[in-house]
Amino acid sequence: MPLRKPKQNLGFEMKAIKFGHNVSTALGICVWTILLPHSQGKDIDFVHQVAPILKEYCGKCHIGEKKKGGLSFNTRALIVAGGESGKVIHPGKPDLGDFSKRLITDEKMLRMPPEGPRVPPEKVEILKNWIREGAKWESGYSLGGAHYEPPLKLRKIALPQVLEGMQNPIDRLLFQGGSSPVIKTAPDEVFLRRVFLDLIGLLPTPQEQNEFLTSTDPQKRTNLVKSLLARNGDYAEHWLSFWNDLLRNDYTGTGFITGGRRQITKWLYDALVSNMPYDQFAGELVAPPTPESAGFSEGIRWRGEVSAGQTVEIQFAQSVGQAFLGINLKCASCHDSFIDRWKLEEAYGMAAIFSETPLEIHRCDKPIGKKATASWLFPELGNVDPKAPKKVRLEQLAKLLTHPENGRFPRTMVNRFWQRLMGMGIVHPVDGMQNEPSHPDLLDYLAGDLAEHKYDLKRTLLLIATSRAYQAEIVSHPVESPLGINGIRGPLEKRLTAEQFLDGIWQITGTAPQKGDAAINRWNPKKTTGNYGVASKAKWIWSVSDSSQSPAGETIVFRKDWTISQPILDGHAVITCDNSYTLFINQKKVHSGDNWEKPGVVSLKNELRPGKNEILILAKNGGSGPNLAGLWMEARVATPKDGLLTLESNETWHWSKSLPDKTGKYQIPLSDWKEARMVKQAAVWDSRLAGELASLVIQGTNGNRAMRASLVKRDFFMANLGRPNRDQIVSVRPEELNTLEAIDLSNGQILATLIEQGANSLIAKGNRSSVDLVKDLFQLALVRKPTVEEIDLLTEGLGAKPDAQSIQDVLWAIVMLPEYQFIR
Repeated sequence: MPLRKPKQNLGFEMKAIKFGHNVSTALGICVWTILLPHSQGKDIDFVHQVAPILKEYCGKCHIGEKKKGGLSFNTRALIVAGGESGKVIHPGKPDLGDFSKRLITDEKMLRMPPEGPRVPPEKVEILKNWIREGAKWESGYSLGGAHYEPPLKLRKIALPQVLEGMQNPIDRLLFQGGSSPVIKTAPDEVFLRRVFLDLIGLLPTPQEQNEFLTSTDPQKRTNLVKSLLARNGDYAEHWLSFWNDLLRNDYTGTGFITGGRRQITKWLYDALVSNMPYDQFAGELVAPPTPESAGFSEGIRWRGEVSAGQTVEIQFAQSVGQAFLGINLKCASCHDSFIDRWKLEEAYGMAAIFSETPLEIHRCDKPIGKKATASWLFPELGNVDPKAPKKVRLEQLAKLLTHPENGRFPRTMVNRFWQRLMGMGIVHPVDGMQNEPSHPDLLDYLAGDLAEHKYDLKRTLLLIATSRAYQAEIVSHPVESPLGINGIRGPLEKRLTAEQFLDGIWQITGTAPQKGDAAINRWNPKKTTGNYGVASKAKWIWSVSDSSQSPAGETIVFRKDWTISQPILDGHAVITCDNSYTLFINQKKVHSGDNWEKPGVVSLKNELRPGKNEILILAKNGGSGPNLAGLWMEARVATPKDGLLTLESNETWHWSKSLPDKTGKYQIPLSDWKEARMVKQAAVWDSRLAGELASLVIQGTNGNRAMRASLVKRDFFMANLGRPNRDQIVSVRPEELNTLEAIDLSNGQILATLIEQGANSLIAKGNRSSVDLVKDLFQLALVRKPTVEEIDLLTEGLGAKPDAQSIQDVLWAIVMLPEYQFIR
């Protein structure tokens, strides 16, 4: 993906591409001249690689209140400024200045540090690479600042008074300083693309765009957010990538070949589809009730000899600390941490909770002759019983982790969501929850709200996405000051993830693969309950309770009136009938099916209306002789105030032998409606369909939904777009590419093949004029109309009759635009 850069004129960028010539060469030049970042190779991680070295070898003389020779290493500004002898480092030029020279010299008067062990060569190389990359420093980070200890218990936050247009608690907290804060709200097109990509990872379809952009409803943004969060399948498959990264879960890679690693994919997918409460979610990972969620705590059993800091027990401590508490125990797994307060014995105490046998403490891979005692990091909340069996210790840990007074648990989660949607955490970085937050009241309010609403993660996303802060125009990336000290004016520009990038291309061209690699059944997750996934209550019905001898060809009609008081945000119905059915809603044919083993899923968003709705289902028994017959249907709709409404087939429905006309109308109202009966032989169907029907009802989708990139294995192209191999926990993916990644983006065979397939797919969809094709692609990819200049430029290359090569050129031009590759 390209480096952040100033906005460019689209036409100018496109003119760099010579239509009809070798696309990869042209785009290679484009990427090198416009998109190429400054760094080469893998970026140095300042917090975890550089800061520990500076603290260990330079802290005695240059950190905190110590400023020998007038030189302080407390902040980047101070170290770059230098000391009494001038500059010691020159960002980008590691061979200039005294710093790198003093690290390797043998002269006693010049060497650094002046006493004690020298800086090892491999660490010198890390420091030199850090300087070469510009001496990057985490925003707001200080090596020697005042010690900050986050309060353990959440504070109760009193919200400021409501200002006009500032009803959302987030806005009331952020903009409490003035009566009319200046916030530039993003245009509808920008917000629409942003919220679709942020919440479900997909681009809005032309129909979805038209419905939203033409709506005059003042609540349409809030209603859109609610409807997106109600799309359980799309939501789960988007956020699966986030959780796979954070929980070190994948479908292939280190450990799977030798059996030293286990997936949690099915459990995780089920949890996301059903919106499992977050405290239960974390508890089942820490203390697995079944083997399905055990892979997280069991980590990776590496082949061969590993260091004491890589044992499964230590991995457990590190994973729980980082994923759920934003605590870095990696340094403390080898020695007392140089970057925060955690001690070696505390890390080993967490590890011992998971250990089956007495665990010997190692310092820098050497045993110290002391056994670890199983213990929790915050004993003021209670502790585990070190003498209890492992299973009991883990259950105790899960309860301590989700303890009502452990504010670090919900703070860490809401901070991750804030970073995901706004571009930077309230605490930065997100795995440094020991750092002081930029807005403590906002952090504690969101954390408290999550806990008070039974750890409903969608509730937190709803709060953020409906705030004016989120819906504002993007702001420039902060340089030195952290984001949000009473001054957030909008989210930061965010790079598309590898999965969003690919899903977008597949959407635009209709080239999604048919099969995925994730160990799940998309249409039959085990979990069928949750805040957004209440269990199905529909019953199999017919005209008689014993329908086993229903005549072949018997046709009856079922009726149910459904009164809905509010507009419909979104909704769907799942329906099947042994043997066939036709569904009418408000005297309009909506759907039909003739195979009871393949239930139909019907969108209701545009079929239902506020007020009374008439549901008619023409049900027909098949076969060549008397046989079992039955109808099953469940509908669910989301409304602004009443939330989720359901309609299930049951004995409150009515039936008749008098059939409507082909449009579902009766010329004369019927008077022979009879009460429906529940079929007593329903087990025949339930044994085959119960799980699938429950799944379809919860997800609101069916098997025709396109495959998602989150469900397929990582390939070389996705790796270059930032998808990690998940051997380690990754909480934030890189925002910039290195040189080799930028080259592959412009010249790689995988993307070239995708573009070629996409062009062929667009050709196969029928003849479209060059102008219509350009307009369609812009609407799909960028959620806007092309300008006259853009149309003229692209249609010139396409010609009067677009062919596959010219369409490839246009696709390359669009997907290479920062406007496509970033969420703005």
